[in-house]
Amino acid sequence: MDEISLNILDIVQNSIKAKASSISISIDIDRRKDLLSIIIKDNGEGMSKDQLEKVEDPFYTTRTTRKVGLGIPFFKYAAISTGGNFAISSNLGEGTVVRAEFIFSHIDRMPLGNIVETMHLLITMHQNIHFLYTYKLDNDIFSLDTKDLKEILGDIPFNVPEVSNFIKEFLLESHNEINRGSYI
Repeated sequence: MDEISLNILDIVQNSIKAKASSISISIDIDRRKDLLSIIIKDNGEGMSKDQLEKVEDPFYTTRTTRKVGLGIPFFKYAAISTGGNFAISSNLGEGTVVRAEFIFSHIDRMPLGNIVETMHLLITMHQNIHFLYTYKLDNDIFSLDTKDLKEILGDIPFNVPEVSNFIKEFLLESHNEINRGSYI
């Protein structure tokens, strides 16, 4: 994966497979501190201590379709290779929290990528999941809570073309306003 947004998508797919009904995704870019921090938190099934110890090993996976699991190990490597940090915590029946911290200006930091498209896809394709998405760049912050969208829309699904387009445009305009032309 050559974009952080694809790593986020992979981690969130793990949360969905773990039967999470609520997933929060937080991206915090602080150029003054030279940090890009990502926190993905879910209320899924969680992992046992044994699973948690093995999850960072690329040769461990719970999948039966392949013998390797590269999502978590690759995300960890991507963060650490910039001089950043990585942590994962989990409890059975309580969920999982993944934290990755990248040195923002490091030459090896992957670009954030198309986070708008990633969030749009997740929100419109998994309407039964409560997503709380927060994007912060320095002192500017944007947040999208799908509970708010559901209150406004009632029973209208997110994947109806007009609603889907609205969500995508809202995400895009909000990011453009905060980024002010910066390439993250």
